[in-house]
Amino acid sequence: MKAKAEKFEDLQVWEKAHKLVLEIYRITKDFPAEERFGLVTQMRRAAVSTPANIAEGFKKRTLKDKANYYNISQGSLEELRYYLILSADIGYLKDNSDLISRSEEVGRMLYGLVKSIQ
Repeated sequence: MKAKAEKFEDLQVWEKAHKLVLEIYRITKDFPAEERFGLVTQMRRAAVSTPANIAEGFKKRTLKDKANYYNISQGSLEELRYYLILSADIGYLKDNSDLISRSEEVGRMLYGLVKSIQ
């Protein structure tokens, strides 16, 4: 039986979302300079929002509040997925399949987390 998570860092979904953020920061360093305040900022913001809302939701006392923050996290993750598609379509990413796959995995885990508290 799994031990109960005592802090948000104990959640596997948070860990995977955090690693995805680190990868987004790494890849967006190579985007064109003109995207620094455009797509790069948007991608990083959406990526960071995902584990940040997991962390914030973890400390909420009611299940409704927890579910709300986890749902916001899901929305940010979906926004990031779109930016990954766009980045590939305009030629900034050669292959986005790994990042898309990783974001979808986090999405499935978030869905499971929400279902587990409802």
